[in-house]
Amino acid sequence: MLGSFLAAALVLAMPVGVRAEEARKPAKPGPATPADVIREVGFEQNLDAQLPRELKFRDEAGKAVELREYFGKRPVVLALVYYDCPMLCTMILNGLTSSLKAVHLDAGIDFDVVAVSFDPRETAELAAGKKAEYVKEYGRENSERGWHFLTGDEDAIRQLTQAVGFQYFWDEESQQFAHASGVMVVTPEGRISKYFYGIEYAPRDLKLGLVEAGAGKIGSAVDKLLLYCYHYDPATGKYSLTVMNVVRLLGSGTVAAIALFIVVMLRRERRGALRGQMRTPEASG
Repeated sequence: MLGSFLAAALVLAMPVGVRAEEARKPAKPGPATPADVIREVGFEQNLDAQLPRELKFRDEAGKAVELREYFGKRPVVLALVYYDCPMLCTMILNGLTSSLKAVHLDAGIDFDVVAVSFDPRETAELAAGKKAEYVKEYGRENSERGWHFLTGDEDAIRQLTQAVGFQYFWDEESQQFAHASGVMVVTPEGRISKYFYGIEYAPRDLKLGLVEAGAGKIGSAVDKLLLYCYHYDPATGKYSLTVMNVVRLLGSGTVAAIALFIVVMLRRERRGALRGQMRTPEASG
């Protein structure tokens, strides 16, 4: 019952070609009832929390790296997935790539994408395959320097998932992972700025999140103006139009237009008075 309920309600992902006895399960046991499942799987938002940048992982080449190596210069889109997943994780990465292709910012220049596998069994070879796939799909020149696919041991994974509030578990009966779906935008300093839920992410929201996390260092003047008009709602993981800010902006624009009109009219009036003064002596003569 639990396995079928999870498959229908939470979209579970199953690792491919791994025997049950070889699986290293998360230390936390799975929930006992469907109601517990709903409570246990999701994101617990830790906005502005500092990521543990000293955590050690492996990059696509199998090289030992620290998380801090991907921070310090530009914002980061962080995705917690696992690479052998044939279902939800693939949909998350597909949705993210599709959105980023519609954003006029470039991975490796304006921001980075860091995917971290939460399955400690996965290898650098799997990570390298995923990187090649999504760099090709993204299709922008030299973008491989902006996409990073990491693997790690269980302790590092646990610390990272706890820091960002990512909740998942291994269901022994179905031999499947149940996990949340979404991505996070993190500041260059490694602080969680935004959560975007689901498997599809509006390009406008993702771009505004990156511009805001970048503290004005990326994006155009129009992007920064849009941040004034749109407000991020943590409950929905989306940006919504802020009516009062729009009213203020329009009000400011109206005042500026009126002021400009007054200045123009005063100048015309002065020019007219000067012309009148110049004609007066001629008329009297």
